[in-house]
Amino acid sequence: MSATLALTEALIARASVTPDDQHCQRIMTERLGALGFACETIESNGVTNLWAVKRGTAGAAGPLLAFAGHTDVVPTGPIEQWSSPPFQPSHRDGVLYGRGAADMKTSLAAFVVASEEFVAAHPQHRGAIAFLITSDEEGPATDGTIKVVEALQARGEKMDYCIVGEPTSTHTLGDCVKNGRRGSMSGKLVVKGVQGHIAYPHLAKNPVHLLAPALADLVAEKWDDGNEYFPPTTWQVSNIHSGTGASNVIPGHADVMFNFRFSTASTVEGLQKRVHAILDKHGLEYDLHWSVSGLPFLTPRGALSNALEQAILDETGVTTELSTTGGTSDGRFIARMCEQVVEFGPPNGSIHKIDEHIEVKFIDPLKNVYRRVLEQLIA
Repeated sequence: MSATLALTEALIARASVTPDDQHCQRIMTERLGALGFACETIESNGVTNLWAVKRGTAGAAGPLLAFAGHTDVVPTGPIEQWSSPPFQPSHRDGVLYGRGAADMKTSLAAFVVASEEFVAAHPQHRGAIAFLITSDEEGPATDGTIKVVEALQARGEKMDYCIVGEPTSTHTLGDCVKNGRRGSMSGKLVVKGVQGHIAYPHLAKNPVHLLAPALADLVAEKWDDGNEYFPPTTWQVSNIHSGTGASNVIPGHADVMFNFRFSTASTVEGLQKRVHAILDKHGLEYDLHWSVSGLPFLTPRGALSNALEQAILDETGVTTELSTTGGTSDGRFIARMCEQVVEFGPPNGSIHKIDEHIEVKFIDPLKNVYRRVLEQLIA
């Protein structure tokens, strides 16, 4: 069994459902400490975070490449629907099954073993290697990576490059790398009406009827055209609720939850202003509360993306595609202090699903890609 596969299985065996790390970071810290990493645990409201650094011969003057990721996993769902216990690593037909196999314990193991191999081959490396690991990525993400970033910024620390081990590949290892992500902004809208008997509509004011024309305008609105790296901004309703549950009562209010996934072609302020303008145009009486869970970030082509593309090509023969599709990630926080942030990891077809898995044939090549990037950028 390869070292990467063995470490992946050891991590999968820990039931680290958000935000419980279940000592996954301790396993990683023991391996990194043996390499000479200075390891620091940063805790916040029950969330465990790890910041580990190994400086090169150039000291602070050398470039720093950080590996970032999360030990937490999403809940298993109905265990009886799994073909094998979700926290018992299991092999069938060349495939490793277990919660976290793809998202993202294989990437964590590959980070560690790639670093071990790199340090053994380049004991006098000039650049620095760092690990930023959290147990709060799949949850609220309020006490995880963002807290580490804030602490590092307060100290004046910097990163030159960061690879986030999110499962970005689609059909085969290496076919997709994320060089940015869209922002996410949600709204909770309450349109006010007057409750009344449904047989006497003239004595009431139905908020659903008032909302409908504005909702149609919001659906039809073209928010932007996107740009070279991002698709156009999207606006989607996630929930609509109104009424008392009785069939003879006009509701007193209508509640709508919606979300923007937006690119660098739009701003938070601009999108909010346009939503309010549409609602006001229809004369609605309403309350609207906004929440921004992440701003968009983008890493244009540069040293990191070039090194990663070359490493993927050399290791797998695959020509990768840069993309910004998908959900948000902790890269949005790291981009505040690091100009070059990309995400790369195994195929994502099974993430968050019953019987999450990874093909074993991808595990060591993933580790080799990470090692090749280290060799290109900090050796």
